[in-house]
Amino acid sequence: MAESSIVVRPEPEDSGSYSAANRLQAAGLAPAIAVFERAAAEVPIPKPPQPIVVADYGASNGLNSLLPMGAAISVLRNRTRPDHSILVAHTDRPDNDFTQMFHNLENDPDSYLRKDRATFVSGVGRSFYSQILPSNSVNLGWSAWAIHWLRKTPGGIAGHIHVHHCHDEAVRAAYTRQAAHDWHEFVAFRGRELCPGGRLVVMTMAISEDGDFGFGPLLAAIVDALAELAGGGIVTEDEVAGMCIPTVGRRASDFTAPFAPSGRFERLEIDHIEVFDAEDRFWDRYRIDGDARAFGARWAGFARAAVFPALTAALSAGPADARAPEFFDRLEAGVAARLSAAPERTQIPLAHLVLVKRAA
Repeated sequence: MAESSIVVRPEPEDSGSYSAANRLQAAGLAPAIAVFERAAAEVPIPKPPQPIVVADYGASNGLNSLLPMGAAISVLRNRTRPDHSILVAHTDRPDNDFTQMFHNLENDPDSYLRKDRATFVSGVGRSFYSQILPSNSVNLGWSAWAIHWLRKTPGGIAGHIHVHHCHDEAVRAAYTRQAAHDWHEFVAFRGRELCPGGRLVVMTMAISEDGDFGFGPLLAAIVDALAELAGGGIVTEDEVAGMCIPTVGRRASDFTAPFAPSGRFERLEIDHIEVFDAEDRFWDRYRIDGDARAFGARWAGFARAAVFPALTAALSAGPADARAPEFFDRLEAGVAARLSAAPERTQIPLAHLVLVKRAA
């Protein structure tokens, strides 16, 4: 499971499930890019020949990064000379498809590599829940739709696929502890990697002021469709019982916890934090075209790309199970049918944060 997946470039509606996921996950990205541009305008610039280092934490297939990186590079380039090297380090887990990532960065018409000859690219195949770049080496960091994935799954979730809908307090407490530990580690290691004055912009899932994780209609449709697949013998009831989506939303207080009581942690401080409800791009499209079938298909395509792979871990042979392709197809069809039958807007709580590393 890659640690992020977003794209904002418009694409045809039939261009595949990953594109459907990307179109939804562009929600909240435009204002996050604006925050990223401001951060790029404020970070100290090293003197040549030392390169300006920009880190992308959770790169997925690289399409995620085209507009954010391009926007930041434009700001940085305006602050330095044309031949000052910029190095973009795209990071993700070792099982990420780096071949596809480098292909996209090299060939996509929106790639920032086509627009700046003094920008270079590298890839790091390690989880960002550890230190993955040299200390005091990163001038500017970016992470979008990534840190909501837990480093490990604390355990099963009885009666549901997401912990937010679990009624077992012990299970909820275990996920809360894991989420707190992961955020602590993510922040700590970024504090080591950032240069003094460096900034990190984060966009991730959140929990709204009313305590809602969001994605209610989608999660309900997945649970119902899984029950139907089990009833039809496509998967077993035990396999369904073991399925979960190991993601979390965090409250504002969860984000600030590592910084208490001094307001500083690993020389990092929170410069900006905002929790808000992002737009449901599929709902907005439905309100224009009234096409309920397309609405359901878009949400199902998002789910197939973003969360179905996590569910296959519970199949008897794991993600490589011979039933996986049929499982994906039937589950996608079931989710699409349910959401098409009763379209409604989905709440999508997100958070924007800016962390800055102060001088010692």
